[in-house]
Amino acid sequence: MLFKSIIPLAICALSIKPFLAAAAADEDPKPADEKQFAVELNPETFDEAIKAGNVFVKFFAPWCGHCKRLHPLWEQLAEIMNIDEPKVTIAKVDCTKHQTLCADHQVTGYPTLRLFKQGEKESIKFKGTRDLPAITDFINQELNTPAEEDLGEQQQHLDGSGMNPNVGKVVDLTEETFAKHVSSGNHFVKFFAPWCSHCQRLAPTWEELAKELIKEPEATISKIDCTQYRSICQDFEVKGYPTLLWIEDGKKIEKYAGARDLSTLKTYVVKMIGAPSGTHDLEDAAKDAPAEAKKQNVLQLNGNEEFDKATGDGIAFVKFYAPWCGHCQKLQPTWEQLATETQAADLGIVFAKVDCTSPENKQICIDQQVEGYPTLFIYKNGQRQKEYDGSRSLPELQAYVRKFIGHDEL
Repeated sequence: MLFKSIIPLAICALSIKPFLAAAAADEDPKPADEKQFAVELNPETFDEAIKAGNVFVKFFAPWCGHCKRLHPLWEQLAEIMNIDEPKVTIAKVDCTKHQTLCADHQVTGYPTLRLFKQGEKESIKFKGTRDLPAITDFINQELNTPAEEDLGEQQQHLDGSGMNPNVGKVVDLTEETFAKHVSSGNHFVKFFAPWCSHCQRLAPTWEELAKELIKEPEATISKIDCTQYRSICQDFEVKGYPTLLWIEDGKKIEKYAGARDLSTLKTYVVKMIGAPSGTHDLEDAAKDAPAEAKKQNVLQLNGNEEFDKATGDGIAFVKFYAPWCGHCQKLQPTWEQLATETQAADLGIVFAKVDCTSPENKQICIDQQVEGYPTLFIYKNGQRQKEYDGSRSLPELQAYVRKFIGHDEL
């Protein structure tokens, strides 16, 4: 902290290294039981390591704040990669201990990330953002790692039976097809990186799972490559590979955490297909409600016509959301209860919600200046009021509605 004011924010400069190197051993010592997955290299082992295969090296200083923030991600990457026969070894070099080695590789700031390809003299410096999707995308591109090959791919072109093409095979999703594919029905999705050894071992089992479930059309088995379609994986908060998510009608229901053998995976899918709607959320439970009860529910608005009709006359309180958003999911039961209690008081307020991930609603959300999820706006005779920015607890929302309409109680 003593040097914070003189360290450039973008990088920890080497110029202050002599003053801080001596303090490195005293700052933030590693817990004794913390397992280290990244291979620590020194001048004796460095050349041997890069001759043996591809090596991605983090050159760092223990006192560097950026290095400290990168440390858990680098160890996570190493834990994923450094097993069996890795396509690339994740390593690190402490430049306060091995200054000459770092100088030899043009390290002028911390952390510096360089990829050493086997058989090539020059290394490649990573210049992207220091997050897992960006780093894995860099590895994939530089090593030209092919995407997983569908085991049944050749048979797909031979199938003239007219059957649903998604039955009996893994559906390969892209940024263009993902939203539409998962928008309705049950989906078991694998988020993966082609270079990930765990993903590679799971691949044939995932294909077999799709074949085994050919008689279970209620669910699809699919996958998406996070090195190619980073935004989708970020939206679903994917932090490691493979991540297996159960998605229903566009909503993330849960992350699968069981064993990855065929029998266990198949049992899980069958269980989830037969799970009662009450185990999910109030939106699903409302589908089979009586007509009178449905009047109490929040209106699901789709498209400009429905939106304009709901907000054009009187007072409407609208929630703009994304199905994968954790904060939106937490607000859901409160929003339903607020609508039910307010409508029971016959105050003439319409409660509604708009799914901003739906193609027909994207322009609406842009026009309404929705910049995050959830966003809550009250509309009075078509005019948008100031965004609600208070607590999302039921009492606070009730108080806000009371104040807006001029009533003392709901």
